[in-house]
Amino acid sequence: MQPHQLSSGDVIADRRADYAKMLEEGGEPEAAAELMEQALELAPGWAAGWYRLATYREKAGRADAAIEAYRRTLALDPEDIFGSALKLALLGDGAAPDRPPSRYVERLFDDYADRFETSLVEKLDYSVPQKLAALVASTARRYECAVDLGCGTGLLGPEIRAHVGRLEGFDLSQKMLAKAAEKGVYDYLAQADLSLAPDLSGVLADALRHRTDLVTAADVLMYLGNLESVFAIIDDLAGAGADIAFSVEDAGEGEGFHLAPSLRYAHSEAYVRRLLGRHGLEILQTVKTVIRKDGGKPVFGILFLTRKAG
Repeated sequence: MQPHQLSSGDVIADRRADYAKMLEEGGEPEAAAELMEQALELAPGWAAGWYRLATYREKAGRADAAIEAYRRTLALDPEDIFGSALKLALLGDGAAPDRPPSRYVERLFDDYADRFETSLVEKLDYSVPQKLAALVASTARRYECAVDLGCGTGLLGPEIRAHVGRLEGFDLSQKMLAKAAEKGVYDYLAQADLSLAPDLSGVLADALRHRTDLVTAADVLMYLGNLESVFAIIDDLAGAGADIAFSVEDAGEGEGFHLAPSLRYAHSEAYVRRLLGRHGLEILQTVKTVIRKDGGKPVFGILFLTRKAG
């Protein structure tokens, strides 16, 4: 039995958990938590169950009890596939990690792959691919080789395909990559963890190193926190004079980045500018804009078009 499985392995516990979910969806998180506690008495080693209990307690306004359940989840699931450490940080129980657990991000997008485009584009007014592609087009360059980091389901690919000779995409989620492959616009797709520097988990061919003339990262860096790893990867990929186009969620004033309630990271312009300077990337353009909605409210971001020193 894997700790993240939806079933506890106990029929009665599963039944109580299903009723608890119904209660929570009906606006009764306290009652849901009580029933979930009964389920976990029967299946105390069920990490997914403890995570559900934690969320019900949190929605019921019982922060201390939620912290206890998130801690139990993390103890049962050290890989942190649920992102319990992020939740604990937001509840004030420990510092926010510099980056989310890779297994959490992978599971998140594997689970999200089938409904990703419908949810993001149609419901959340996601507009980064078109806006980032407009920045790329503004250079009036024809790129021989482009690498789309964190390509997801491939929303950016069709937007920049006309400007590039060869287009490669890398993402942590295999299911997202499968969706990208269906579009038929990428010449090569592979799984890679952008939090691992400097070689994308070893999947980059030597032919790409320092020879890519366009690197893109659309709506990706907010799932990384500390951006040192991804800029080390960009250093490894980009040749002299290469363009790098990417987006971040705007953290506003300040010098760093922070974990938002959405469990995504927001980065300040000052933090990004400092990193760009350290890695020899000249800023060509910046655009501050709404990049999506979250809970019906606009999420503000910053688009960057930069160039590696020649």
